[in-house]
Amino acid sequence: MNLKLKRPIIFFDLETTGVDNATDRIVEISMVKVFPDGTKQVKTRRVNPEMHIPQEATAVHGISDADVAGEPTFKQLAKSLAQYIEGCDFGGFNSNRFDLPLLVEEFMRAGVDVDFRKRKFIDVQNIFHKKEQRTLVAAYKFYCDKDLENAHSAEADTLATYEVLEAQIARYSDIGDSVEQLAEFSTHGATADFAGRIGFNDKGEEIFTFGKYRGEKVEDIFRKEPSYYNWIMDSNFPLYTKKIITEIRLRMK
Repeated sequence: MNLKLKRPIIFFDLETTGVDNATDRIVEISMVKVFPDGTKQVKTRRVNPEMHIPQEATAVHGISDADVAGEPTFKQLAKSLAQYIEGCDFGGFNSNRFDLPLLVEEFMRAGVDVDFRKRKFIDVQNIFHKKEQRTLVAAYKFYCDKDLENAHSAEADTLATYEVLEAQIARYSDIGDSVEQLAEFSTHGATADFAGRIGFNDKGEEIFTFGKYRGEKVEDIFRKEPSYYNWIMDSNFPLYTKKIITEIRLRMK
């Protein structure tokens, strides 16, 4: 095994009702848990999203309302899932921008506290884009010389992602082979929240990365325009983003 592990890492992929991590829900989750000795556990579970799965989403992953009607909700799975991922780092394909923020939202909606800030995150897509500029299907062909069967199946995509990372470690000597090195290389930039709405300036201070106050310090804006906090809290922002800005506001007091 090329990947050097100090603790287990979970490669995961989500199939969802859409692409908005603040409002869309999980319909299938697949996890490959890789242990430091190289052994793997594969778990795949469909989830009742408690909302209609749009036809556009079904066209991508093939999962319809009827397919998940008898499945448990995420809230019913949340506690056992939290136990399963305890003490693990994470890896995925475009996971830092999509899968991870959506997973965090689901745990928060379920009322299950999982501290993701203590974990490391490897985004295999970011390594791939920095090195080759392709998609997962092309990455699998390029690195593993295989055709990806059942693309957009959560389990197939998850297993392929792990294989691609193994091949990337073998191919590129400058990306490292530890979780810490790979997480650093595959991150576009540090953010305070997983959705990337709150970033940091060169002094390590939280700044907005969106809207009319893009690039400005969160604390400065809250002092200048206190109502901006209320606007965010009343708007359709991810729950975790709201949690972070609330922590900043309380810290100011």
